[in-house]
Formats: sequence, C-alpha cells, structure tokens
Amino acid sequence: MVRKKVLITGASRGIGEACAYLLAGQGYDLYLSCLTNYQLLEKVKDRIETEYGVSCGIFCCDVGNYEQVRNLFRQISVPDVIINNAGQAYMGLLGDMTAEQWQQVMNTNLNSVFYTCREAVPEMVRRHSGKILNISSVWGEAGASMEVAYSTAKAGMNGFTKALARELAPCNIQVNALALGLMDTEMNRCLTAEELNDICEEIPVGRMGTPAEAAHMVLQIIKSPDYLTGQIITMDGGWI
Repeated sequence: MVRKKVLITGASRGIGEACAYLLAGQGYDLYLSCLTNYQLLEKVKDRIETEYGVSCGIFCCDVGNYEQVRNLFRQISVPDVIINNAGQAYMGLLGDMTAEQWQQVMNTNLNSVFYTCREAVPEMVRRHSGKILNISSVWGEAGASMEVAYSTAKAGMNGFTKALARELAPCNIQVNALALGLMDTEMNRCLTAEELNDICEEIPVGRMGTPAEAAHMVLQIIKSPDYLTGQIITMDGGWI
C-alpha cells in the first residue's frame, strides 16, 4: 500500500516536531523543513525512521522565499497533505518596528502559505484530492497589542484559508486552519514567568497548551470528513 505523504514546515521543534512524530506513528511518509535548525531536524528524522519505519526527507528552506520553496518542490513529489506551521513572532510597539522586520513577519507567516500552496495546488487539482492545514493563532481574530504584525499575518492566513477552501472545494481539496491560543513553545519563551502566570490566570483551563495537544488536533482535522473545509478551528483552553 502506498503511504500518504505530508509536508510540515517549521518541523525542527515545537508543534511541527510533535506533528511529525504523531503522523509518523500513523504511517505517513514525511517531508520536513526548517529555516536554520538542520541538526535538530536530523535528530527528528533519525528518530522517525528508527521508531516508525516510514520515510522522512528533511530540507533547509526559508519558506518566506518563493525561489527556495520552488526549489524544495523540485526535490519532492507533491504531498497529499500540507501543514503550514512555520511561524515567526515580533513583540514590540509598531512604532519601533522597521519595515524589514514587518516584511519578515509577513513572509514567514503569510506569504509562505501562498508559496507552498502555489506549488502544490495544481497537482492536487489534477489528482482531485488533497488537504491543506494552516497553523494560525487566536490573535488572527482578536488581535494582540504589541503583536500587530503577527496578528495581521494570521488574520490574512485566516482569510486565505476561507477563500482558497471555496476555490478548491469542487476539486475535493480541503483547506482549514487551526487557531491556537497560548502554547508552550519556543515562540513564547521570551515572556517572563510572571507574564506567563498572569496570562494563564486569564485562561479558563489555567495553563498553556502543549505541542502534543496541538498535534493531536492537527491529526483530527486532516482525518476529518471531506465536508469539513473553510473552517478556522480554535483551540485555546477557552481563552478568547
């Protein structure tokens, strides 16, 4: 039996890494990319191929750069599932942010989603099948002070998800997004223990979410019925 293939961007740690292990355990072959942490990605690959017996191709790729994404797709077959997980945060006043920093956040969080989909969608349409899952944030809906660029990029991702889902639904391709709340990942390690505690007191379940929980939700979405498309599914502990 031919195993389905999944591309996960930003897979060297955190949510992407957790998704890689969980999907490998479900029998998916994997393509994993990261920006700079290639040694970490090698460790992920070694564990996956040793413990789960599936194939795992790894790539250094700036998914915010279209030429690098095109080059990635020249090296792989178009996957059955794309998980657009790569992300970059910026915390600070808008007035202190440079144009270059703004563009970097947009490239990593939003333009990358267009780039991977632009390369994969024509073949998915030809096959009349495919699933695309974009990892979003509650800030894409609510907006966060001191995170204007990140919130804007995730709001754009949500709009992209809904529009592309409508465009591709006649071709039996499902496009959804998972909007996460505060997660226990490297992205939030810039917050102090006091700041994290204050935020957790606002979250009804009283804690951050874990990468493993996010991965389990990802699996549920990509295994969901084909009638589920165009949805922004929130998992935030009841926070927003």
